[in-house]
Order: sequence, then structure tokens, then C-alpha cells
Amino acid sequence: MILAGLLAPEVPVAEKIIRAVVVYLFLLAAFRFTGKRQVGQLTPFDLVVLLIISNVVQNAVIGPDNSLGGGLLGAVVILVLNGLLVEVTFRSKRLRRLFEAAPTILVHNGRLLQKNLARERISLDDLHAAMRRAGVIDVEHVHVAMLEENGGISVIPRAVQPPGLLG
Repeated sequence: MILAGLLAPEVPVAEKIIRAVVVYLFLLAAFRFTGKRQVGQLTPFDLVVLLIISNVVQNAVIGPDNSLGGGLLGAVVILVLNGLLVEVTFRSKRLRRLFEAAPTILVHNGRLLQKNLARERISLDDLHAAMRRAGVIDVEHVHVAMLEENGGISVIPRAVQPPGLLG
């Protein structure tokens, strides 16, 4: 008797599924348009926002239902939806462009692209750290530095001409 009450959702299953789908799509869109960062690059502010958002949307997903079955159903719906979205974006370039951010060039031929840095909220400190990881000290020695779709910064150094081959 107790087990049945624990597992049985208190709201209709269709409502549970719709709630989970709507919240998932809303969060996907919200995070898609708030910028590119890897999880390891989250600032304390980003983490606080994520924690607060998860608490705020919890009720939107579960509704007035606190049953174990209802919570598990919501989690399963979100996991299945995420798996489907990953598969669809893998197979469709058009949908991938819609759901995933495009790379942004931050440095081109030794020249900082300040507008792109500002638009992506990338500080010079973050860029310099990525350059150091690539073994480059000065921006003038960067052929291309790019903020990738996953939030990482790729740096391609300029080719160095050996002395004696100049002029």
C-alpha cells in the first residue's frame, strides 16, 4: 500500500511529460543564448545562477507532485529528450547550427578582435591563459585564436620563418 503511493504520480503522466519537455527546451534555449563556457570555466556567479535556476524550475517540472514515480518520470523524460536532441543534432547540420553556438574568432593574424572578445565576454586574462597553454607569449605570434562551440579557446600560432630565409 505505501509503495503504491510512493511510486504513483499525483498528476497525469502526460502533464508530467509536457512539463519536463517545456522546461528542458526553455533551459536549452536560455543557455544557448547566454554564451559559451565549458563547465570547468564556470565562475562562482555562473554556478550560483545554475543552482538557483534548478531550484526555480523544479516545481515547473514536478508540479504539485512529490511522488518518487513522478520525479523519476520527469528525470527520464529529460534524459530521453537530451539523448534524442544529441542524436538529431549529430545527424543534421542545420539543427546543429540552430542548437549549438558557432565558433568565434578572437585573434586573426596577430590582431585582437576586440568586438568579438567583448561580445563573448572573454577577458584578456582568459585569452592570454589559452595562449600560454599553446606555447605562445605574444598576440602578434598568433595566427588564429578561436572560441570554440564547447567554450574552449583554440590557439594556432603563426609559422615562424627560420633566420636567413628572410628577404
